[in-house]
Amino acid sequence: MSQETGRPVSGDGMDVRIAPRPRRRKRIAALAVALSIVLVAGWYALPRGQQVALSEVSIATVEQTRFNDSVIVRSSVQPAVSVRLDTVESGRVEEVRVKDGAMVKKGDILFRLSNPQRQLELLARQSDLAQQFSNLAGLRVGYETTRSEYRRRLSDARFALEQTGKTHERNEKLAQQGFISRAALEESEDRLRRQQRDVKDEEQSRKEELRIKHDALQQMEKALDGLKSGLGLASATVEALAVRAPIDGIVSGLELQIGQSVKVGDRVGRVDSPGRFRLQADVDQFYLNRLVVGQKAGFVQDGKGYVTKVSRIHSEVKDGKFTAELVFEGAAPQGLRTGQSIDCRIELGQPRPARVLPNGAWLADSGGQWVYVLSASGRVAEKRPVRTGQRTMTQVEIIDGLKPGERVVVSGYAAFGKSERLELNE
Repeated sequence: MSQETGRPVSGDGMDVRIAPRPRRRKRIAALAVALSIVLVAGWYALPRGQQVALSEVSIATVEQTRFNDSVIVRSSVQPAVSVRLDTVESGRVEEVRVKDGAMVKKGDILFRLSNPQRQLELLARQSDLAQQFSNLAGLRVGYETTRSEYRRRLSDARFALEQTGKTHERNEKLAQQGFISRAALEESEDRLRRQQRDVKDEEQSRKEELRIKHDALQQMEKALDGLKSGLGLASATVEALAVRAPIDGIVSGLELQIGQSVKVGDRVGRVDSPGRFRLQADVDQFYLNRLVVGQKAGFVQDGKGYVTKVSRIHSEVKDGKFTAELVFEGAAPQGLRTGQSIDCRIELGQPRPARVLPNGAWLADSGGQWVYVLSASGRVAEKRPVRTGQRTMTQVEIIDGLKPGERVVVSGYAAFGKSERLELNE
């Protein structure tokens, strides 16, 4: 080995170059480590979730605060009493006596229809009733005549029996004295028995025939009562052609024109009670099992609070909502108009402390079973299961899965599909 160069020298004095292998291995290992770090950093730098613009989502913080167990519903003002005007008879409008918005009293004629067929039916009923009256009168006269005839005939038969009895008594005395024969006495006794049978037969015949005639008279009277009822119905039908106000109130929706034809069941208007109102609210079906009759509600108008209560619940669900009716406890606001909208708060329970999130589109999209929770940096949101409790129009109670202070995406989730992770970008 040369002391000047440190290179190994062969035995014959020639230079032989030998590479320092341990140093090269160290350099290769260092390069490999550096490359691995770069690759890992690059992998972490790559987006691993759905890219979402931060400006496109709404974010809220889980709060430990008071949960107001109530629901705000949009209600409309309706008359406390409203009677619909549905035609019970078809016909042609002959007369309209009132205009829409007019104040009427119960029994006032609103409009009148004409229907010739109903008039003819009434005349036919009247004619049938008159004929039946005539038949009944004849039957009663015949009944009384028969009774009189039977009384006369029975009187004659009883008189003849009495005379025959007296004659037979005289014959018995004469026979005892020997003035008449035994054969003459027997003949007298036979006449007496025959006369007794005639009286008995007459009485039985009178009783049976009078019963038959009396039954016929009763049947005729029942038939007459039926004709009277039919005439009453026919008269009521004709009377119904003049439509009257069912209650005191204000006519609404009446827009009939003279000459217009209407059918049975056509709704031509209504009569509303004046100055008395109720509220009709459409409530989300989620609250159907929580809403009961008697629950308090209220609203503020012109700086003054008004109290109402639930008076009726229509449990039929349509388009995800059901209808509840509310009545005022105390005076209603002045100047209310039918159809006016009012936001009314219905109290479902007492306020209490709870973890809450704002109600939003996220609740409908996830069914309240999961949310997107932001990381500490606020750049990533990951799906996390949660358990929700009661909800209102503005708040949702969080029972499990979130802690106060955590931030959550509360806008709609429909655009994210089944993504487990969101990358939030500026």
